[in-house]
Amino acid sequence: MEYTVCKRCVMDTTDPDIFFDENGYCNHCNRALSTLSQYPFNLSNEEKKRELDKLVQNIKKKGKKNVYDCLVGISGGVDSSYITYLVKRLGLRPLAIHLDNLWNTKLSEDNIKRVVEKENIDLITEVVNWEEFSDLQLSFFKAGVPDIEIPSDHAIFILLYDIASKMNIKYIITGNNIITESILPSKWSNGHTDWKYIKKIQKKFGSKKLTTYPFFSFRKIIKYNFFQNIKMIGLLNYVDYNKEEAIRLLEKEYLYKRYETKHGESIFTYFVQTYVLPERFGFDKRRSHYSSVICSNQMKRKEALMKLEKKPLNQEEINELRGIVCEKLKISEEKLDEFMSLPLKYYDDYPNMNNKLWVFLKKIYMKLFIDFSSTRAVE
Repeated sequence: MEYTVCKRCVMDTTDPDIFFDENGYCNHCNRALSTLSQYPFNLSNEEKKRELDKLVQNIKKKGKKNVYDCLVGISGGVDSSYITYLVKRLGLRPLAIHLDNLWNTKLSEDNIKRVVEKENIDLITEVVNWEEFSDLQLSFFKAGVPDIEIPSDHAIFILLYDIASKMNIKYIITGNNIITESILPSKWSNGHTDWKYIKKIQKKFGSKKLTTYPFFSFRKIIKYNFFQNIKMIGLLNYVDYNKEEAIRLLEKEYLYKRYETKHGESIFTYFVQTYVLPERFGFDKRRSHYSSVICSNQMKRKEALMKLEKKPLNQEEINELRGIVCEKLKISEEKLDEFMSLPLKYYDDYPNMNNKLWVFLKKIYMKLFIDFSSTRAVE
């Protein structure tokens, strides 16, 4: 396919599955705008407030006998920090959970501390077993796939459920939202809840057994959702969420410090998105980030195109980041170069749960128990 950029957003043919309509608009922004025209995004501000009030009352009712009526995951990023602010203003009693994968920046740790201390929120920090976790991260490098962040994302997702189950909390509140996260091609990122995919990659490329790593399974789905009725809610979809306004509020309330890039709270995420993905796979994840906020009218396409003209990192920054990552993973830069030159592989190149039955069951599961109001709900 000839190189083409969408005429409405900034997604381009670095996504091999992209296609365009007669106006030159891509399938990603067409789908995102379709979702944004549906519930709850098509509601007036007053109607959204009523829906939010009903949801909050349900959370309070289900949790009235508990110390905490909801659980929030906090990373130090904008979305999760704003969610923490919001649930307190709604009169909820949250327990904050943070998965420390030992890649946090000092800035993210400071931001988490500022938010939870000022709001007087209890915080549980779960630290990964580094020997296991780093071995799993290296396995994903060796597998040659772009989804190198899956070890973190999968662990965070199931950790929230594990703790909610243990503490009898019925609602998990997350920062997942359509406003800033409506677009992400499946070729760029897939398999985050697929334990079979993770397990097979570790079995083929890893050197350690995953004895402490939290994992998703059908047994847990049945237990947590059907018996304990735990629900995951993307609360930001029920408010008029503007990311830049949220940052300014956080700065004012907590002396919050902003990051230079999305997901700048994690050294490893920053490394993957600004170096590995563009250099190895040829795509710039900023395109999906910018396209999402273009669709929600929080960025002009012209501004996004101007930002994309500048590479995510200069050579000096690349060298510094490579050194940090190699030292922490205990690999040489030559070994990293080997990983970067491996044949390109993707989710479907490894055993996974992506069959018709699993997709059908997952659609039902996401509809019943996870409300992100998201086009990304089913991978």
